[in-house]
Amino acid sequence: MGAVTCIDVGSTYTKVAAVDPDTGALLATAAHPTTISTDVMTGIEAARSALADELPGVQLGAVLACSSAGGGLRLAVVGYERAVTAEAGARVGLSAGAKVVHVSAGRLAAEGLAALVADRPDIVLLVGGTDGGNADVLLHNARQLASAHLDVPVVVAGNTEARNEVMRLLISAGGPEPIAAANVLPRIGVLDPLPARLAIREVFIRHVIGGKHLSASADFGAMVQAATPDAVLSGVELLADGSGDVPGLGDVVVVDVGGATTDVYSVVTPDPEEAALHREVVEVLWRSRTVEGDLGVRWSAPGVVDAALAERLIDAAEAAVLGPAAALRAADPGLLAVDPAGRAVDARLAELALTVALRRHARPSDSGAVRFPGKDLRRVRLVVGSGGVLRHAEAGALARILGPARGDHAGGWKVPEQAALAVDAAYVLAAAGLLAAEHPLAAARLATGALVRL
Repeated sequence: MGAVTCIDVGSTYTKVAAVDPDTGALLATAAHPTTISTDVMTGIEAARSALADELPGVQLGAVLACSSAGGGLRLAVVGYERAVTAEAGARVGLSAGAKVVHVSAGRLAAEGLAALVADRPDIVLLVGGTDGGNADVLLHNARQLASAHLDVPVVVAGNTEARNEVMRLLISAGGPEPIAAANVLPRIGVLDPLPARLAIREVFIRHVIGGKHLSASADFGAMVQAATPDAVLSGVELLADGSGDVPGLGDVVVVDVGGATTDVYSVVTPDPEEAALHREVVEVLWRSRTVEGDLGVRWSAPGVVDAALAERLIDAAEAAVLGPAAALRAADPGLLAVDPAGRAVDARLAELALTVALRRHARPSDSGAVRFPGKDLRRVRLVVGSGGVLRHAEAGALARILGPARGDHAGGWKVPEQAALAVDAAYVLAAAGLLAAEHPLAAARLATGALVRL
């Protein structure tokens, strides 16, 4: 068997990695700008050619890909109550690698339906009601979606007793075939994300990739296995759980600081006693991802400054210095910091983005009707930084960027004070996630072996 080629087609760059499927060894990597304005296969083939040049005589066999190009996976959630099923659906959508662009709660009316359409989702996640509970709102919303003749697939993950009727209503509309999954909230306080996550992945592969018209070639759709954040979460789960003779590392947090967003992934084991004492309306999703669309070191750099001010991480004087530098990066996302001053700005923006993103991911929140308890990260054993700004930072800058992950005691969240720090220096977590299904041992070895500890 030849090396497996793992491909991540991002909105800006297409990254490729050759991995030995027997040993999990990372053989070589390459990258090329994503050719989203023409045909993404052009950039993919250029990156694969560069990879082959790095490995003369090595057979490059199977190809596995994930993608966030073309805006990634845009998800609308239609639920029953904003603080209960709609909230549960939104959390599940994030864990499936989606960008949640719309959340509605209650009975869909014409105005709400128009707003949903205007947000241009790729998929609608229809939820509502616990199993055996009230199905009226779920059925009403199914009728509304059917009447709108949306040309997007619907994943149905609500009250199972109404599932057949909901599916019948949606099928009668004549659009893409809906997919049924188990209820994301079968009982109050119980969140079951995996079936809906798998259904969303299936819809993404079957409908969304082709629907984005990123390539005229059928090869692209055939190679894509998942949305990129979904693949990364699978890689993070491997880090935590291990596989075969590779032991799991226990509770893990990964913070991916990008140009437009900062994503936080966490795999945490709940404390049984605490979970029993504090039963929530929507329980904490212990394996999850959150995405902060206003935090990034290029397109969203001004949002980092605004958020840091609001969180009192910087004062007005520092904001006056960082603000123009952030605006410059937003205006020119391709800007490369080549001098010490520019690299220092990038590092500071990354540190602030990481700090705010972790606060939002883990601290308690209040919807107005329900208070959510937040995520206890005190037992996290490893915090991993990812993203180009971290991969290219010097050791001293890395320690400062990742430092708040263990020392942000003013943020209102439970900090992993004793965690080790590491960097996904070769950007392997997406590749590990792609390998996980068919080559779990190799994927676990890749995920753990390529981390650089600080």
